[in-house]
Amino acid sequence: MVWKRCLLFCKNNALGLSGFVIASGVVLYEKCKIDGNVLASWTTNFEPSVKWDYNWDRRDPNSLVKPDKSTEGTTEKDLKDVENEIKKRTPTASRHLLFIRHGQYNTDGKTDFDRYLTELGKKQADLTGQRLKEMGHDYSVLVSSTMTRAKQTADIVAKSIPDVPREETDILREGAPIPPEPPIGNWRPEKNQFYQDGARIEAAFRRYVHRADPEQKTDSYEVVVCHANVIRYFVCRALQLPPEAWLRLSLNHGSITWITVRPSGRVGLRTLGESGFMPADVTSVM
Repeated sequence: MVWKRCLLFCKNNALGLSGFVIASGVVLYEKCKIDGNVLASWTTNFEPSVKWDYNWDRRDPNSLVKPDKSTEGTTEKDLKDVENEIKKRTPTASRHLLFIRHGQYNTDGKTDFDRYLTELGKKQADLTGQRLKEMGHDYSVLVSSTMTRAKQTADIVAKSIPDVPREETDILREGAPIPPEPPIGNWRPEKNQFYQDGARIEAAFRRYVHRADPEQKTDSYEVVVCHANVIRYFVCRALQLPPEAWLRLSLNHGSITWITVRPSGRVGLRTLGESGFMPADVTSVM
């Protein structure tokens, strides 16, 4: 219909073939322009509800260097000094954090000592250790929670990566990080448990999840053996997602969750609860 109108317009105004070509070009341009604007609105006319906070770990070099306010004027040399100081404090390496959930354990135990790994849990830990070895990274440290099931898992994993330095810490013990949303009916810790555990688990996040120090010149790979609640909370915090969403995630026993922290402060989730290296009959979640 549009082309017929163009042809009729050109005929009535004695514009001929060349006029028809020009008019057609104008119509085609306007049509594509409108469609293009509609398409662009889906990709460019968008405002993030929450923007990324590059200083989430309080290690953004721009926040660590303050201009000298003792003098009235700011000279070019002052600006250059600030620029050089920022450069000195800017990391160049990435940190790769591989969080391992412990293997299946005896849930009937009344105390932590009795909540030891089952035979299946030991098999899961062994497969996880083999997987880490096959990945072939130069691991700088193997950290574990001090809870029995985490220590046993770390002991088995260490057999596959024997030369990696070991550390243990209470700060990574299992707990209730923050009241989940939506709440769950069959799991309702006391409010004082959230108050105590939440502060500790948040402190653990701040200790272990951050960008590299400027002195670190090469990428690092660190293995951390701990617990499902801790890891899920860390994932939400690291990705700047609502932390109360942690209980919506699920992690298999012995699974690997890989978080990468870039020098710029960007964070990437390489894998979440990876357990595909285990046969299906070896996997478990409870």
